[in-house]
Amino acid sequence: MHANERERLIFEMMQSRGFVSFQELDARLDASPATIRRDLDRLEQEGRLQRVRGGARMPGEDERSGGPAQGHLSGVPFHENISRHPHEKAAIGRAAAELCRHGEAVMIDGGSTTLQMCPHLAGLNLQVLTNSLHIVSALLPQTGTRILVPSGTVFREQNIILSAAGEDSMPRFHAPRLFMGAAAIGPQGIMQADVVLVAAERRLIERADEIIVLVDSSKFSGPSGHLVCDLDEIDVVVTDPGISDAGREMLAAADVKLIIA
Repeated sequence: MHANERERLIFEMMQSRGFVSFQELDARLDASPATIRRDLDRLEQEGRLQRVRGGARMPGEDERSGGPAQGHLSGVPFHENISRHPHEKAAIGRAAAELCRHGEAVMIDGGSTTLQMCPHLAGLNLQVLTNSLHIVSALLPQTGTRILVPSGTVFREQNIILSAAGEDSMPRFHAPRLFMGAAAIGPQGIMQADVVLVAAERRLIERADEIIVLVDSSKFSGPSGHLVCDLDEIDVVVTDPGISDAGREMLAAADVKLIIA
């Protein structure tokens, strides 16, 4: 396949969500992995895309997506989501908190399930980077927990901080673990309802060694959305006993560790 044709396909695949994984490119392009990497390096040097963990994204995607100027996000508002499957979410949050190590740095993405980790983090003396004001409020009474937040605009429906400024809005931070939720999870990967959330979560993913997804079992049959990452980018999924056999098999096939809370 000629370089011009590969280039056309790369941008065509990025067009729908502003991001394309290396796995998708390897499956679609008639070229070696080394050639694809050289293509991505060249396009990044030309300022036409940005290399990120697991693939590439359009430069300035946050700004083009409308982001904070829209003033709201697609998807279920937090005050509605928090009341769904509360017992399952509480158990998932407790199990996820047990994965944290004393004194380490972690990232916790905003969400009604990740919020349930907070009561169980007291005494661990963690450094926590989060974009969620709900999580900030829950962690404030824990005197040993250091809290960092990115700059940006507060989206009231989710009570989270997001920015169209890209990497410049994030503290210089790297963590062994990222804990994140999802609107849905399927064979394609982890999905969110809004492209602004996708861009924000990609920035967090790029800064973590291990990706841990917290979802109740209803998310395995949820609607599709904007793809955040492929299943093989995820290390651990924490969910409840309601997960179907098909869901278990899907995670096993992608070599994702499953924890039942």
